[in-house]
Amino acid sequence: MLNPQPEPVGQRSHVSIDFARISARERYKLLIGAVVPRPIALVTTRHPDGTVNAAPYSFFNCLSADPPILALGVENHNDMSFKDTTLNIRLTEEFTVNIVDHALVDAMNVCAVPFPSHIDELAEAGLTPAPGETVQCPYVFEAPIAFECRRHLTLGLGKSREIVLGQVMRMHIREDLVDQERFYIDQLALDAVGRMGGHGYSTTRHQFDLPTMSHEQWLAMRPMPPNTDG
Repeated sequence: MLNPQPEPVGQRSHVSIDFARISARERYKLLIGAVVPRPIALVTTRHPDGTVNAAPYSFFNCLSADPPILALGVENHNDMSFKDTTLNIRLTEEFTVNIVDHALVDAMNVCAVPFPSHIDELAEAGLTPAPGETVQCPYVFEAPIAFECRRHLTLGLGKSREIVLGQVMRMHIREDLVDQERFYIDQLALDAVGRMGGHGYSTTRHQFDLPTMSHEQWLAMRPMPPNTDG
């Protein structure tokens, strides 16, 4: 299961782990500890009876700009029944992704509490629902950014998880965060948080720029091989 791999002299060794020989829980712990930081989606949905649900997910990312696609990984309940998020998306084909900034962390954590289905997490967390413009479910007014989405595709991964791809129909963004002429978002002002392993979270307050080089730039700065001519 754990196989040490030989490494060149002077370097640290690696351990090779066969995922086929460990449990799903062990795979989960390794994945969430290694794939970090993960962006957090506070997802709002609305049941056809009008009940609003809000729940955070860190198996989340942007997959495409054309078409604009966001992806959610939503784990099913232990009995393999759908969580409210998945059920509501299946029934309405709509959802909203709210980006979590540092100011929203405590309220997001309240929304993670496993409330009964009839409880409105936004109300419990003291958050303000704002009416969607292209979807029936609300977005979180306090969130710095929100994406109104229509379901594009749902993938069932075995019995344990649903992958939901949503096409972004409209974006709401706090005015001070965006240059509306250049479509530039001030990421430091956004102050988004990410999910780490276990109960850990991270900020995005420490950043650095690293432009991608052209091939010509790389050739110009590449160390030259030693001259082996006699």
